[in-house]
Amino acid sequence: MDYQAVTASILALTDRETDTVALMATVACEVHNAHPFADWTGFYRVVGPELLKIGPYQGGHGCLVIPFDRGVCGACARTGMVQNVPDVEDFPGHIACAASTRSELVVPVWNARGQLLGVFDIDSDAPAAFTSVDEDWLVPLLAKVFAEAE
Repeated sequence: MDYQAVTASILALTDRETDTVALMATVACEVHNAHPFADWTGFYRVVGPELLKIGPYQGGHGCLVIPFDRGVCGACARTGMVQNVPDVEDFPGHIACAASTRSELVVPVWNARGQLLGVFDIDSDAPAAFTSVDEDWLVPLLAKVFAEAE
């Protein structure tokens, strides 16, 4: 995957945009179409205390609601830390939104004011599909894209 080209595309497409949903839709589309192991790519938005709801995504249906105390996305939202799970069967409390999912990478999404907007979730049908390279690419990219998000 050409991380530099995808970054350039995302930054060009989101330049001066502040609407969170528009930003999420664009990032989900670009990453999903570029990442060779992405089978489901999207966002879960913080909509209330300790509650995530599905946002823009690419792929099959996702879970509609995820509390902070459930699953990989909930763990990411609860701790504010990246969750890179090479085998979802080994993750206590994993929520199987799709039975085919084998690995998952979830990154918290913050705006510049330190507000947690949601989490960015990439699922793969392949085990151990995501590496530290993916993490090191997505964390600063999402920080830049969502810095001025509402």
